Amino acid sequence: MTAIFLGIGSNTERDLHLVRGLDALQQLVGPLDLSPVFESEAVGVLGRRFYNMVVGAHTHLSLQDLNAALKAIEAACGRRDSPSPGRITLDIDILSFGDLVGVHAGQTLPRPEVVRNAFVLWPLAVLAPHAVLPGSDQTHAELWAGWQGDQQLWPVPFAWKGQALTSPALLEAAALAFRVGG
Repeated sequence: MTAIFLGIGSNTERDLHLVRGLDALQQLVGPLDLSPVFESEAVGVLGRRFYNMVVGAHTHLSLQDLNAALKAIEAACGRRDSPSPGRITLDIDILSFGDLVGVHAGQTLPRPEVVRNAFVLWPLAVLAPHAVLPGSDQTHAELWAGWQGDQQLWPVPFAWKGQALTSPALLEAAALAFRVGG
């Protein structure tokens, strides 16, 4: 079994597509470890605000088979059907696949966006703070603590299968920081 981390995002019918994506991922790989859900401005694409989260799991699939299955899940949610640029129903990216580093099956691993984008790194740091990013000597939490960027994001309430993914404590801390600093 290979440990994987996946980044999931949507800016179109966000709740619906995240739930559909999580349901499909659970069918594909089994039990999921889930980060809180964060809302952020669109980065790299013109469009509405995104909901983003990170999923941890284990898989027997090869990297190529996993990638093909993820593209099929995206397609089932209409990922490639939108006539409007910037409308993303569901985007699922492989952030890391075991300890692979470099280009494998046409993908750079870990995905470079992990350390560039707050909407990936913060959820990853909350989900697996002590895990070391492959090819790095730093944990996700250490990378997040040292992140220097100007992207804004905030946790939002979200539940899947009756389980609150974003804790009330995280929501309150974010609200307090906003009231104090913003």
